Amino acid sequence: MDYELTEEQQMIVETARTLAQTKIKKVREHYDKTEEFPWEIVEELRKADLFGVYIPQEYGGLGGGAMELVLLVEELSKACGGIALCMAATALGAYPIMLYGNEAQKKKYLPDIASGKRLAAFTITEPEAGSDATAAKATAKLEGNHYVLNGTKCFCSNGKAAEIYSLFFSTNPARGARGVSCFIVEKGTPGFEFGRKEEKMGIRANWTYQLEFNNCKVPKENLLGGEGRGLLVAQTTFDVSRPGVAAQALGIATGAMEEAFAYARVRRQFGQPVISFQAMQHKLAQMAMEIEAARALLYAVTRAIQKGMATGDKRYTKESAMVKCFCSDVAMRVTTEAVQMCGGIGFMHDFPVEKFMRDAKITQIYEGTNEIQRNEIAMHMIKEAARAGTGKK
Repeated sequence: MDYELTEEQQMIVETARTLAQTKIKKVREHYDKTEEFPWEIVEELRKADLFGVYIPQEYGGLGGGAMELVLLVEELSKACGGIALCMAATALGAYPIMLYGNEAQKKKYLPDIASGKRLAAFTITEPEAGSDATAAKATAKLEGNHYVLNGTKCFCSNGKAAEIYSLFFSTNPARGARGVSCFIVEKGTPGFEFGRKEEKMGIRANWTYQLEFNNCKVPKENLLGGEGRGLLVAQTTFDVSRPGVAAQALGIATGAMEEAFAYARVRRQFGQPVISFQAMQHKLAQMAMEIEAARALLYAVTRAIQKGMATGDKRYTKESAMVKCFCSDVAMRVTTEAVQMCGGIGFMHDFPVEKFMRDAKITQIYEGTNEIQRNEIAMHMIKEAARAGTGKK
């Protein structure tokens, strides 16, 4: 399909594709097995000037937006969703600053993120507060010119590798959801330590850490968007970032299909290539249809979000939930079928399709489980119907 990419967008795709094929593919098994952080690929991304594709030029970026980021993450994820996450998780940490940061905050943090000098991260999750972010217990108390942070955050992608964190603490526990606030916290701040490193089923090339805060003082200038606006910051960020998860899922699905197709063309059974069997052809056709449908939805929604960000006239919560949910479900189905197409070898660690299957699963879970996405979609449909009934827009 011709999705009418601009010349600049096509260059991003080609640069990412070359990097994925020549650099990432040959090391993905190593990083999956060792769970080391892929610093050598981070350096390649830096040299290719890819970290800033979605960041405005005035802050050191290339001046693109959500679409450029989606194209980049999709292409990298065709080789390895775990390695691609170093880019996607950095964008997730950067978006709250881009969306709600004041000029001083943007000038201080975005240029280092755009250059890849410092990675970023984001987490709102706590041991007892996952989908229900309002159950968060970590607190921030204003004392003079500093906020004092206490508590535990968990499941932080980019973990110990990041240096700039967008994090959420309650500044007024009595107000529940309206008491949550967002802060920029830098690695190395006294009182900010790293807890355990998680051992994961998939995306093992990316570090996932628990973050511990014990009387950690951050300047009050590091508050993002004002006290009590943290959940709005998080929700608006997810509106923009969930297509990134969808792009990761789409890339994983595409990579798995390509590996399974290539194997089915050379694997022979009963004297003929496996791909000559109608059952295999039907699996391949179903994969291709679902992937192309996911890509069409992803690109359409991302372009709408990018336009909405420029005008500021609409949020795309329902659409971003749809694309994240749809693409990640497609990724799980496609990768499962890819393993099935490859038979016994597909189940083995030394063949890549089982890794694609393990990596795909998290895309149905993080940045809001797909059950939560369906709740969001239905809730917005009900609200839209109610507004239509009253004649309101």
